[in-house]
Amino acid sequence: MLYRRIRDLREDADLSQTQMAKILNCSQQVYSNYELGQRDIPTAILIALAQYHKTSTDYILGLTDKR
Repeated sequence: MLYRRIRDLREDADLSQTQMAKILNCSQQVYSNYELGQRDIPTAILIALAQYHKTSTDYILGLTDKR
């Protein structure tokens, strides 16, 4: 669920993986690996994602459905 949520949030913001990677200060490949679940998302990146998308880390992690 986590990986689908970060993809959905990015798409809802009309951002490409490259744009999101630039915001997070990582490469597009690294960000792609986060979305595909091929790489664990570091806590700092998780927090940055939640702050950027104005949501909670609990929502991203699938612990709540409340954005």
